[in-house]
Amino acid sequence: MKKLALISVSDKTNIVELAKSLKDFNYQILATGNTAKILSQANVEVTEISNFTGFPEIFDGRVKTLHPKIFGGILFRRDNNKDKIQAEENQIFPIDIVCVNLYPFVKTASNPKSNLDEIIENIDIGGPSLIRASAKNYKFISVLTNPSQYGPFLEELKNGSISAETRTKLAVEAFSHTAYYDTYIANFLEKKFELTSTHFRLNLPKEKTLRYGENPHQNAALFGNFNEYFEVFHGKEISYNNILDLIAGVELAEDLRENLPPGGSTCIIIKHQNPAGAAISDTPFDAYSKALKCDPVSAFGGIVIFTTEVDEKLALKLNEIFLEIICAPSYTDEAVKILTKKKDRRLLKQLKSVSEEKISFRNIPGGVILQDSDHETLDRENIKIATVKKPDEKELEDLFFAWTVAKHTKSNAIVFVKDKTTLGVGAGQMSRLDSAKIAFMKAKEHDLI
Repeated sequence: MKKLALISVSDKTNIVELAKSLKDFNYQILATGNTAKILSQANVEVTEISNFTGFPEIFDGRVKTLHPKIFGGILFRRDNNKDKIQAEENQIFPIDIVCVNLYPFVKTASNPKSNLDEIIENIDIGGPSLIRASAKNYKFISVLTNPSQYGPFLEELKNGSISAETRTKLAVEAFSHTAYYDTYIANFLEKKFELTSTHFRLNLPKEKTLRYGENPHQNAALFGNFNEYFEVFHGKEISYNNILDLIAGVELAEDLRENLPPGGSTCIIIKHQNPAGAAISDTPFDAYSKALKCDPVSAFGGIVIFTTEVDEKLALKLNEIFLEIICAPSYTDEAVKILTKKKDRRLLKQLKSVSEEKISFRNIPGGVILQDSDHETLDRENIKIATVKKPDEKELEDLFFAWTVAKHTKSNAIVFVKDKTTLGVGAGQMSRLDSAKIAFMKAKEHDLI
């Protein structure tokens, strides 16, 4: 009986090489229109699906693989006598390898130039059906959904067959692939049509395994598209705690934008997700110098966030103490030369704002609790002054600054500020009186009050 492999891909990466290798292993290649065209142009002998089924592609390609000869060839059980008899009666031949990846819905939906009709047309129907059918029958079929799988798969095929372990692994990856795809579609459409979700869906691709979690005995991994927000371009691998501290600092820096004068710069120093110092000034050098005075002891080993470019002068200042991470939107070439002298310290570029996130959530036994992300800012036009002594304009600006820093400090939070610079921060105490004592002690300790 002839060996069949079906190929229908949107992402054509390495597909010619895969098809040629399968031909070398004596597989007959079945392919859909555009994939068949690409393979034919590369001199790969291929049979179009429509010729194989005797039924044409219709509705501009909306229907092409949904046919009993295709799905029968995938789903029939090779060890079931009844299935074998029915396959023979209906001239259904086994398809042993299925290589499918899906219409680029995620890419199309993420493109602001795409209209709704284009986005809807990129909802794949036949592709997920092929993948799920193949994965369901993994005892007999190998299903490939990602070009990264082709190389290892062909290496194993050289040995004569694909192991049950590999087929199982490919099937699980296939179901994960379609689950991610469907999750993205459902979330997109609910947002587009402003519908309330009855389910909380989270299905993110694994980006990397982290060295460990909050403590060395805890495993950890990073999922999603973190690399679209931050680029780590120097230093050792970023850790679980680094990421939490980094986000805490960036969220505070972005929240302080309303307090920023034209051309001004913000510096945030974070330790254990709390600000050890925060300042706004005319230059990033001055902002860092002021933020550092708040708590230079806690700043050691901390994370420093800037909202403007780091230059040579600032880099030399930063190198005076040990810092885990420095994050800024850009660096001068001279600054990079200076900062990279510290081999382990991580240097990051922030690529885009984190404030677009609309929800925050935490896991609980049996599920998650979810809330809107807190992007609330003070309404400066409608604030009410409750004290007899009224603050002047400069004091009001400091109060707005202090309110924002306190918002990003673990409760109970007390923040002393002056000239848009933290003087002392008291965080995470059971009593706000204790937080106030700590903030006062910090300010007094460094002669700031």
